[in-house]
Amino acid sequence: MNTGEAIVIDGSYGEGGGQILRTALSLSMAAGRPCRLIKVRANRSKPGLGHQHLTALRASARISAACVDGAELGAQEISFTPGPVRSGAYQFDIGTAGAATLVLQTVLPALAWAESESRLLITGGTHVPWSPPFHYLEQVFGSMLRGLGFQCRLSIRRWGFYPKGGGEVEAVIVSGNPTANVTLDEPFRLECLTGISASSRLPEHVRVRQARRLETRLRGAGKVVEMTVADVTALSPGSFAFLCAQGQGSAAGFSALGERGKPAEQVADEAADALLRFLASKAALDPHLADQLLIYLAMIPGLHRFTVSEVTEHLLTNAWVTEQFLPVRFEVTGSLREPGLVTKRDRG
Repeated sequence: MNTGEAIVIDGSYGEGGGQILRTALSLSMAAGRPCRLIKVRANRSKPGLGHQHLTALRASARISAACVDGAELGAQEISFTPGPVRSGAYQFDIGTAGAATLVLQTVLPALAWAESESRLLITGGTHVPWSPPFHYLEQVFGSMLRGLGFQCRLSIRRWGFYPKGGGEVEAVIVSGNPTANVTLDEPFRLECLTGISASSRLPEHVRVRQARRLETRLRGAGKVVEMTVADVTALSPGSFAFLCAQGQGSAAGFSALGERGKPAEQVADEAADALLRFLASKAALDPHLADQLLIYLAMIPGLHRFTVSEVTEHLLTNAWVTEQFLPVRFEVTGSLREPGLVTKRDRG
């Protein structure tokens, strides 16, 4: 058990949401540093730990045999002292439509450096608001991790929409040892564009209209997309549109969710608009991938740099939290909500 001085993280910093908690837990385990979080999710309408955050905390404690104080719903202050990270087979159930993908992202950095293979089954929301959908993790985030030298295979057993959740995500994580410097500062060059239009417990025309709209919008922009239309199994009704752009050395993903009273065409337009904005930016990475990769780049020695289509509060906040745990410095050039350049340097 690590008994060093705890790193204190102010949960109201920057975007002030659950990402601070998840990043702090990831780095605490990976670096073997105790931490204490105060003002957890202070900038949210319901501060403190929700079901998804509590599951992420308990999952982190289990894989690292951590000593934890404050592991209860609504807690706004917690302490976390990790032990050695233990690979193995784990199951975690959020019990709500809380994002299973975010729980996976919390424990993945530590398990990616563990000594042997791990298998995870996480139950919750797989395609829900304010979180990366499963297909983003599989086709974009997972693809980039493999490019860095990690082996993480993802599969979906059942989809989970709001409000019932009940989706199941499986991950097989094999330890890696990446060492290469990462340079992704050339304009994104589109090589392949694929799309998914899916729905559950809804009439067929919903997913068909989403697909047709995506094809029409992209054809008008001079792009050809290979679409998959799927009727999926889930406990709750829902619809989903996703576009994955594969380029040389990087990938990007853009999605939208349906909701009651929201036309299928609007769902498709949201995903198409996001893709076209990204391509117009000439950046290498989309905003979500940029902040998700920071932890991994921080733990790989050397100079790393990449361009991002939009500097976000999540990116700046994740950079700040990472700097509290590791001897690195992130330099971000560019204004908030504008394209930017991120450079990671080792300190000392």
